[in-house]
Amino acid sequence: MDATGVASLFRGLTTAHVADACLRTKVDVRCAPCDLRALRPSDVVVGRVRPARHYGSVDIFLEALEEGSPGEVLVVDNAGRRDEACVGDLIVLEAKLAGLAGMVVWGLHRDTQELFEIGLPVFSLGEYPTGPLRLDPRDAHALASARVGSWTVGADDVAMGDADGVVFLPAARAEEIAEAARAIRDTERAQAEKMRHGTSLRRQVRFSDFLARRAADPALTLREHLRRIGGAIEE
Repeated sequence: MDATGVASLFRGLTTAHVADACLRTKVDVRCAPCDLRALRPSDVVVGRVRPARHYGSVDIFLEALEEGSPGEVLVVDNAGRRDEACVGDLIVLEAKLAGLAGMVVWGLHRDTQELFEIGLPVFSLGEYPTGPLRLDPRDAHALASARVGSWTVGADDVAMGDADGVVFLPAARAEEIAEAARAIRDTERAQAEKMRHGTSLRRQVRFSDFLARRAADPALTLREHLRRIGGAIEE
């Protein structure tokens, strides 16, 4: 699936919908750690992963962009370091000129004001004034995969980010996950609309019925009850 297809597939969905859909479709829920945040709360990004592991020089990013395609998300692995910024305005501007959808940085950025002006969605662990003061040996597979928190991602993955954070999913399951996410979104929107008109969530999910059934079967979970009646608040 090309970049246009990936973007259209997840249009109108959020990372929360997608995370719940991964749970429903029995796909590992791979969320980036909660301190990896969008530069701007309005930033939204979705696209195939273009991985790059950083070793102290920007050449790894330029090479990744040389091999990349428009619509991809550059996922930078700087091992979560908090003693240097690995991405600044020139690389973000270069990524924008290459047509990338955005960047996810397992590390820090700098040139924050310039990044605001460039406007490309950037997700990182925060800002720091100094760049790398090192140049480490480069691994032969530096462009094959990137680690973000406890997850390793590559070109077979899709990255999606918004104000709630970043989630990764396998590209091979993208259509299935998006379909489940849309069903969850529509159910939750319908529930919220009913609440705005005075019908409580407890009434909609027949919570009293759940309590009665659980009294007879203590092992019953709310999630199982919701699946039986078509609720969606937990997945």
